[in-house]
Amino acid sequence: MGGKITYAFLAVSLVAVFAVVAMQGVLLLRTGEPAAMGMGVVAFVLPCVGAWFLWHNTRFARNAGRLARELEAEGGLPQDGPARTAGGRVDKASADEVFARRKEETEAAPEDWRCWFRLAVAYHDARDTPRARKAMQRAIALHDGGPVRETAA
Repeated sequence: MGGKITYAFLAVSLVAVFAVVAMQGVLLLRTGEPAAMGMGVVAFVLPCVGAWFLWHNTRFARNAGRLARELEAEGGLPQDGPARTAGGRVDKASADEVFARRKEETEAAPEDWRCWFRLAVAYHDARDTPRARKAMQRAIALHDGGPVRETAA
């Protein structure tokens, strides 16, 4: 719950910053000076791009959470996670071992979103965030019946 509150606080703060930058962009546009107007256009476009990224990240997190709740209700969340060090960090050798099992499981059932979800968790534990995100996106697409991009297991 604390993570959701922090995310909401940061998202609202970011939207406030977007609004301030966009307002400054409008003020620069109204000056009539060519250089200031160019900076005003950039200052107006950047918050739009930032809002797009914020929306996609929020939607991704919401969808991943929805899949996690559904998998938890089915009793399909990974129970054999990697070992942790005394400080709480994931042990690299243990994470690699769990990852190998998850990869084999996913290769055996490439159309099962549950396997892709568990593979995404294994990638995350192995500290491979880009592949974890791609695997989770594939799990979401398979679950929702949307278009699935080719992703190597």
